[in-house]
Amino acid sequence: MRHPSGEQYVIASGRSRATISEVGATLRTFTVEGLDVIDGFTIDERSTDGRGQVLAPWPNRLTDGRYTYGGHECQAPLNEPARHDAIHGLVRWLDWSVVSRRSDQVSLSCVIRPQPAYEWQLDLEVTYTVADSELTTTFVALNVDREQAPFGVGFHPYLTVGTPLVDHVDLTVPAIAFLDPEVPAETPRMVPVSGTAKDFTRPRSIASTELDTAFGELARGDDGRAVARLEAPGDGRWIELWVDEGYPYLMVYTADQVASADRRRAGVAIEPMSCLPDAFRSGLDLIELAPGASWRASWGLRVSAR
Repeated sequence: MRHPSGEQYVIASGRSRATISEVGATLRTFTVEGLDVIDGFTIDERSTDGRGQVLAPWPNRLTDGRYTYGGHECQAPLNEPARHDAIHGLVRWLDWSVVSRRSDQVSLSCVIRPQPAYEWQLDLEVTYTVADSELTTTFVALNVDREQAPFGVGFHPYLTVGTPLVDHVDLTVPAIAFLDPEVPAETPRMVPVSGTAKDFTRPRSIASTELDTAFGELARGDDGRAVARLEAPGDGRWIELWVDEGYPYLMVYTADQVASADRRRAGVAIEPMSCLPDAFRSGLDLIELAPGASWRASWGLRVSAR
């Protein structure tokens, strides 16, 4: 039988178990001590609302699907027609090939070929590794084209600590600024979170707050990592998402507009992003890969399922 998300690659170590799908190299499930900490999808479904997907060669939205780079006029399909934009890149519905596999780790790769939406060739590889109560994701992009190539990447895990709704969860986002939604995406401006409903620099209940917000200016530890956290107050369950310095932004989405009504506000998407939305148009934090150059970054999850 063929599953909608293709072959399934299960990796496990200690109390942790993850399932990665062939389609999109998608993180379909992640459990610790039997607790689902990813609001993913079943083996009989396809990913909806970006669940667990790899977002490349751009994350988030690209207004009108149109941009110019290196003398190329590019037009991506408008796969979010209601907003007249192209969302989350080109690789999330591709079949990815296994590069290597062992009991606690799998690496998958795909190739982006020149096309009207993107006129360059990239080799992409993502590696998922589980350890006791942890998952680490490492992503590598290699420019195999003859020209410099624009690039951005993101990931889209929906996190949960087992509560029916995110309203009852404490959230921490280590960011002192967020993207101002009132200015054009081509000319982005970050504004302080202080004094706003988007200030989660200290843990507080999400309650009725609705977020679909790009956060930046992340506070980092001595190891260069920034850490966001969800916690179920009073019962000891928490999940942390960390990003290294390759990801200067976190998109936080409280799932208020997902397609299935019974999944709304069931999890919080905390999305590592190498750049802001519309980076192909604004150029802000856009990765520019010279021919033969590569880019690497990691993010991960840590869990207490007590």
